[in-house]
Amino acid sequence: MQQEIEHYIQQIDEGRRAAFLKLYQTIETHLPKGFEACMQYGMPTFVVPLSRYPKGYLKKAEALPFISIAAQKNYIALYHIGLYGDDTLLKWFQARYAQKVPTKLNMGKSCVRFTNTKHIPYALIVELCTRITVDDWIAYYESRDQHLC
Repeated sequence: MQQEIEHYIQQIDEGRRAAFLKLYQTIETHLPKGFEACMQYGMPTFVVPLSRYPKGYLKKAEALPFISIAAQKNYIALYHIGLYGDDTLLKWFQARYAQKVPTKLNMGKSCVRFTNTKHIPYALIVELCTRITVDDWIAYYESRDQHLC
């Protein structure tokens, strides 16, 4: 784990730190090969590195983001850009969440908010992580980049 990410995690309040770390490790362990962890936009983010996608995000010298997680004041946030851009993936996630989690889904455009750390659906996050490979994400991004800007 990068030192910057470790520092970020150490700054999280004790009551949510273990859940955040478990979520981070769940994503890190189950994402397909090729994604890398770094700090981007002030939070731990799993990206397609420039070595794999030299065009960069928004045609800048910046790694292509895929999933980020953040400790907000009242919740842990999971930002999955695929959920924002892919209606099929979003509908699948919403249906699976309703089946697996006893609480209502609290979600923005690409942000899933976990206010109760006891109800983070780690098994569902594993399923979500394994649905898109690096090559899939690059192809999807290139087909939709004007809509994701």
